This record gives sequence, C-alpha cells and structure tokens, in this order.
Amino acid sequence: MAHWLVTGGAGYIGAHVVHALHANGETAVVLDDLSTGAASRVPSDAVFVEGHIADRDLVRRTVREHDVAGVIHIAAKKQAGESVADPMLYYRENVAGTQALLDVVATEGIRSFVFSSSAATYGMPDVDVVDEDTPTHPMSPYGVSKLIGEWMARDLAAVTDLRVLSLRYFNVAGTVSPELGDPGVFNLIPMVFRELTAGRPPQVFGADYPTPDGTCIRDYVHVADIADAHVAALRHLSAGEGGSFGVYNVGRGEGSSVLEVLKVVAEVTGLDAEPVVVDRRPGDPARIIGSADRIRRELGWTAKHDLRDMVASAWEAWQR
Repeated sequence: MAHWLVTGGAGYIGAHVVHALHANGETAVVLDDLSTGAASRVPSDAVFVEGHIADRDLVRRTVREHDVAGVIHIAAKKQAGESVADPMLYYRENVAGTQALLDVVATEGIRSFVFSSSAATYGMPDVDVVDEDTPTHPMSPYGVSKLIGEWMARDLAAVTDLRVLSLRYFNVAGTVSPELGDPGVFNLIPMVFRELTAGRPPQVFGADYPTPDGTCIRDYVHVADIADAHVAALRHLSAGEGGSFGVYNVGRGEGSSVLEVLKVVAEVTGLDAEPVVVDRRPGDPARIIGSADRIRRELGWTAKHDLRDMVASAWEAWQR
C-alpha cells in the first residue's frame, strides 16, 4: 500500500493532518525531528521516523522502504517575530530544508506534493480580502521562506512529472481533542490563556493599527478545517486534476480583531480578559483576511468551524 509522507507530522498541525488522513482511509509515514512535536501525537497505526528533512539519506530510505507515493510538507519554523530576530535560522530550516526534501522528491520520482505555506507570504496587502492573485510582499523572513518554498516546488514541477498544491494557511487555532492541542504559546489564543491562568491581563501588541478598533485583524481557521483541506488537496492530486502547480488560501474569509478574540475568550472562560497594550511586534501586518473562493470551487473545501469553536476547544485542551 502506498503511503503519504507527512513531514512535521508529530507537531500541532501535522498531527491533525495525519489523523484526518487515517480517518479518510489514507495511510501516513511521519517524519519529524521532535524539535516541537511529540511522538505521542502520532497514531499507533502510522509509521514514525525520527529525523530532519535536510537528511537526504534518511528521507530517501524512508521513501523507498515505505512505498511513499506523495509528500505533505508541513515541517518548518513558523514564528514571524523570531524570524526577524534570527533570519538565518529560517532560511536554513525552511528554505534549505525544503530544498533537500525536494531533491529527494525529484530523484525518487514522487509525483504529488502538498506544501504547507502561509498567509505571511502576502505581507500587508492593500485590499479588504486577499485572493491567490494578490501580489506577495512578505514582511518577515518567515513569510519570505514560505514564498521561496512555493517557488522551488513550482519550478521543479515545471520540469518534472511532479504536481504541487500550496496551501496558504491563515491563523490556525483550536483542536479536535485535548491531546492534540497546540503546545506552543506563540499564537494569540494560547498566549491569552497563559496570562489569564497566571492571573495576569493579556497583552495586546499594538492598538494603533489602521483598523476599526486599532488592533490587528486576522482570519482565524480551525485546525480541523486545515486538516480537511489537506485531504481535499491530496485527493485532487490523486485524481490527476488541475495543472502542475496550484495555490489555495485556507481560511474562513472572515476577520476578527484581537479585541474581538479577547471578547470570545472571556465568554468561553468566564475570566476577565481586559488587556494591557504593549508595543507592536516586528513583522505584524495590520489586517489580513483570505478569500476561500478558489479552494471551495476547485477542491470542494469550506471551513465548518467558527471562532467560538476554536476558542472553546483550545480552552478545553489548555485546562487539561
């Protein structure tokens, strides 16, 4: 039986993708260096290989030993602020790592590749809603690294039989079960939980943005919906539909400001979420909302969960 290699499959998003694959009759081989992931997240009926995507020999052996037919590439560093402070880390991990992986994809004749990209590739677009044709002007090395990854995969697909779908996630939140919750405290919702449970007010990074309430606006999407988008992508590739390269936004097409998120957090937790305002973080655009029209039309995917679902499931995981 052919398998899908899922890089970063022991991480927050990757583990949800692996569980969704298995729930839909697919089988996964997980490659993860456990720098942020945990082997306990990997389903017992999935193959787990500990290692780094830049280890070409390991990736090649894994592909051959487990009859890998396609790759879902999720492994990456993903903090915009950290990438501004340490850009070479992001170019080494995200760019050089993806290049090494694609080298093996090319030499082993793999024909399907789903790339975990990001809305950070757009930067700060001067439009109300971003679609896939909006010009890309990333504001952080993280966003740049994701865009370069797209370009590398696209250019390889142009000269081989490889077919690539790049999924540009918007702000991922929530969980399908407490044990798969986000272990990091780098995104807004878990950062707010950390402060509230410690008896401190949550911080808002800047309240002077050109938005209605002065705080950043983001398109939040449930991680379960992100996982389902990967299933839709691989089925699209397996059916041989479309061209050699495609880009799809994965979001709800709705924006929520930081203050609006805090209001939902207060309602779900019953805690006082009145914030304190601190300086802006580097690399944060004021507003980014994604159109999901293309992925709905071409892959048949649409988000099923709302912001309250995300906050409630994340809060349950945090409490446990």
